[in-house]
Amino acid sequence: MVSVIVPVYRVENYIVETMDCVRRQTCTDWELLLVEDCGGDGCVDIIRRYMEETGDTRIRLLRQPKNMGAAQARNRGVEEARGRYIAYLDADDLWEPEKLERELAFMREKDAAFVFTGYEFADENGRGTGKVVHVPKTLTYREALKNTTIFTTTVMFDTEKVGKELLRMPAMKSEDTALWWKILRTGIVAYGLDENLVKYRRPGKTLSSNKLEAMRRIWNLYRKAEGMSVWNSAYHFCFWAVRAVKRRV
Repeated sequence: MVSVIVPVYRVENYIVETMDCVRRQTCTDWELLLVEDCGGDGCVDIIRRYMEETGDTRIRLLRQPKNMGAAQARNRGVEEARGRYIAYLDADDLWEPEKLERELAFMREKDAAFVFTGYEFADENGRGTGKVVHVPKTLTYREALKNTTIFTTTVMFDTEKVGKELLRMPAMKSEDTALWWKILRTGIVAYGLDENLVKYRRPGKTLSSNKLEAMRRIWNLYRKAEGMSVWNSAYHFCFWAVRAVKRRV
């Protein structure tokens, strides 16, 4: 079974679409863990009504005791997960119906612990812009330091090969990238399925669309999470910047 983990925070305009895209999956052996992070909007009521109307017992609502951020919401989901496989889905992103089925088959084919897929940028309404991000066949730790192609909503892990403790996201900005590096640092290789199976919605002004903030976060990861020198950080940062621009142009 695949445990799909979704941090929920002030996404009442998107959460129904997100739940719908999971329920439309051609792979039906999943559970959906919606971790509500005290957003104070109408998400809890929307989710409860959706669960009641659909009668889908595969959907579970988990509520955080206080606002703790996306990393802790995902960690809570991992702790509560019943499935062997873990997949992350951000609450404003969307999956193609065959995403889980194709990725699970790919993971088994490669006997992989960690896989990720290609994706397409989408507008605020979830419509693809035609800008598709292609992914490499594999990424090692050293390669990933220069290439942050792995997008959170595309990943899947096999918890029999990557223990749940290793999947704990650190409490820092760009926690997802920090997690990928932490896992790959152990010698695990990430396998890329170069198929467009995800819509990455970029509404208005989001954290990820703030370029200066994104640069600051990546720099801090090199310096603090990885403990690199200024020169080594600058070396890897140049590669990251070039690839980041190419993905968005």
